[in-house]
Amino acid sequence: MTMKRAYNFNAGPSALPLPVLERAQKELLNFQNTGMSVMELSHRSKEYEAVHNAAKERLKRLLNVPDGYDILFLQGGASLQFSMVPMNLLTEGKIGCYVLTGAWSEKALKEAQKIGLTTVVASSKEANYTYIPPLDDVQWPKNAAYVHITSNNTIFGTQWKEFPNTPVDLVADMSSDILSRPFDVSQFALIYAGAQKNLGPSGVTVVILRNDLLERIPDGLPTMLDYRTHQKSNSLYNTPPTFAIYMLSLVLEWVEEQGGVAAMEERSQQKAAVLYEAIDESGGFYKPHAEKGSRSLMNVTFTLPNEELTRTFLAEAKERGFVGLGGHRSVGGCRASIYNAVPLEACEALASFMNEFRRRFA
Repeated sequence: MTMKRAYNFNAGPSALPLPVLERAQKELLNFQNTGMSVMELSHRSKEYEAVHNAAKERLKRLLNVPDGYDILFLQGGASLQFSMVPMNLLTEGKIGCYVLTGAWSEKALKEAQKIGLTTVVASSKEANYTYIPPLDDVQWPKNAAYVHITSNNTIFGTQWKEFPNTPVDLVADMSSDILSRPFDVSQFALIYAGAQKNLGPSGVTVVILRNDLLERIPDGLPTMLDYRTHQKSNSLYNTPPTFAIYMLSLVLEWVEEQGGVAAMEERSQQKAAVLYEAIDESGGFYKPHAEKGSRSLMNVTFTLPNEELTRTFLAEAKERGFVGLGGHRSVGGCRASIYNAVPLEACEALASFMNEFRRRFA
């Protein structure tokens, strides 16, 4: 019996590539003739160690991670990194600089404020985060420890088009757009990303950090919250989320087969163009939240003329197999999350439905 797959626009956990799911299903009960599932393997076994190291090497290859950087597989999601970053890098007498572009950057700032001195160097909060603020005129503190940005804002649908060149170490939460476009890793001191949008299932968080940062970490941190613990042990200090890392490795292999990160960027541009065209040519029926120069290629956010129409739109969309289109309460309206695994066909189907709905209700 063939099952019809949903048009999955969930913001996270989000769509996974169908070939990845099919391969995981095939290997679920007997991974490489071990007679066990990956979920049953010891994390100290040679079979799991091969999975672990392959994931690390694939990610390094796909992102062109240069020498002098290491990749960690951690737990706790990006939300734990809101605390780990300042605990490890915001040393006494230093200031953590934050750029506010949405809810997640606000949460990162809130956690840092519990640990040390902070300052907001730029923000678009006054416009309900409709754009990415420029950093050209920032007066950087002389004792700045780092500047933290959120590369893509899932709730508000904005994204940094070019990353800033800053005189202080750049730290980025890339949870919702990592692996969707090429970028220069050497521009950053530290990158972190929850896996559940572009990298795999929830449960594992990727951290890419420049190794010289380890020398700045103060002693006395809780063992599990010290980056040095995980760097020294190849992220195997304790039992890692083995199945999530296995799935991450399969997703990375799939990305390589599709043509790598450059191919993902081309697909993202095509998918986003289809939806933004439906919005822009609607005569104002669909109103985008983000300004054109800051529009996300990962999260397309828009509103309808009123709440009643929004409810009708979402109800009809659900009946037609579209999942996860409800917007966040701080923006309202709708949100289509079009991460790497969302196929172009799903975006074309959604755009067709949007056009049809507008013709009936405009």
